[in-house]
Amino acid sequence: MTRTILVAGTASHVGKSTIAAGLCRLLADRGVDVAPYKAQNMSNNARVVARADEGGDGDDGDDGDAWGEIGVSQFVQARAAGVTPTTDANPVLLKPRGDGESQFVLQGRAIDHFPAGEYYERHWERARAAAERSHRRLARDHDVIIAEGAGSIAEINLHERDLANVETARFGDAEILLLVDIERGGAFASLYGTIELLPEDLRERIVGAVVTKFRGDPSLLEPGIDEIEARTGVPILGVVPYDDPGLPEEDSVSLPATDQRRVDGDDDGIDPAHSVTIAVPRLPRLSNATDLEALAAVAGVRVAYVPVDGDVDEPLAEADAVVLPGTKNTVDDLLALRAAGFADALERFDGPVVGICGGYQLLGERITNAALEGTGDREVVPGFGLLPVETAFGEEKRLEQVTVEVSGAGPIAGARGTVSGYEIHAGRTRVLADLPSPLDPDSAVRETVLGTYLHGLFDEDPVREAFLDCVYREAGRERPPTDDVGEATSPYDRAASLVRDHVDLEALGEPFL
Repeated sequence: MTRTILVAGTASHVGKSTIAAGLCRLLADRGVDVAPYKAQNMSNNARVVARADEGGDGDDGDDGDAWGEIGVSQFVQARAAGVTPTTDANPVLLKPRGDGESQFVLQGRAIDHFPAGEYYERHWERARAAAERSHRRLARDHDVIIAEGAGSIAEINLHERDLANVETARFGDAEILLLVDIERGGAFASLYGTIELLPEDLRERIVGAVVTKFRGDPSLLEPGIDEIEARTGVPILGVVPYDDPGLPEEDSVSLPATDQRRVDGDDDGIDPAHSVTIAVPRLPRLSNATDLEALAAVAGVRVAYVPVDGDVDEPLAEADAVVLPGTKNTVDDLLALRAAGFADALERFDGPVVGICGGYQLLGERITNAALEGTGDREVVPGFGLLPVETAFGEEKRLEQVTVEVSGAGPIAGARGTVSGYEIHAGRTRVLADLPSPLDPDSAVRETVLGTYLHGLFDEDPVREAFLDCVYREAGRERPPTDDVGEATSPYDRAASLVRDHVDLEALGEPFL
């Protein structure tokens, strides 16, 4: 019989994604057939995967679409588990659009967008049925399911419709591993209150709790641990130290306030003469920020998220390059950037510029059918004009995994070979001049400005290295000597080490022993 472990939390951002990924990698290393799962996710960081074969179970996978989208955490956890993800890993995805609205994605396919209240009124039963079918198929094919909860499991206003926590625990017959983040303060009160507020049937499913993000001497917690165990009867199975293994963040709310450096610390020890800064505008509706993490993980590279609220006169003053990331709403973010004066700053900037997906659309001459994408009734909105391209929005959304031959040009001159990534966007872009297309067929490059729909391009060595070579060359600096760069450990292995070294897995029994 398949065993389901629900990694739940007392709040958001308590480390659920990291612990779930660590458990997936630990079990996979032991030869256990394990799969990740999250019934309902809210994230604008998505990945394109194969759509699940419903096999007659329902109407959600029968439209012939080969590809769908899931939250990035389940994609990452599938990699940690060594399995190929499908939309069953995250059958329900809500993608915030701003102004209280979200796009509803069911089995990887965008269904509609509406305020939260309408989702519960119109679609929650359908979403629950799809989530239960997905769990049933995963249980049929795997020995263990590591399910990730969402937010707090103790939101009493949502208990009757909490798909990722309450419903998953029930239809998945799941055991619950409860996480609490001590860095926020009040961890013991939060843990106690969460347990007390749970429905009785869920309280009985808790197999243990884990304290996460602890800094200092764990022995200082022992009196509190003894007391909370005595009061609740729930064993504390571990105290996990504060450590970022370098897994992609699930959403832009987790981005650092100002910058993101190499994953093994705020100071990578590289001489400033061998360092560069890549500026990324913190778009109000930024999505797929994980495209930048491969750059931030390189020694000597600082990825700086610059504000676009108009309070900074020269947001690109310290930048050696600019990357415009994806956005859930290209038109409204374009208008916000113009209002903040970012367009003028970008026009003055003379270094390498890369636009990815929505960022590519921003770089063009204009956007047509703009009312389909943004708020208001504008039909045409002028872009930044750095590339002679035009984007027209329509109802259709493109989702596809792609592999392309790179013909390096512009800021990725010298890149050669085959690279893989994914496209996930609305709108179609037409190139208005004879320009090289170094990546996907719709890509375009002029001088040191590149636009592309290919997400994940910097994950690929040829593109990332060629781009960084260009950034260093244009900045008049040399890249760090290779002797200064240590060998990186896989983020999946780092997550697994956190769990293995700091959580009492024996208390979970087989197959964790």
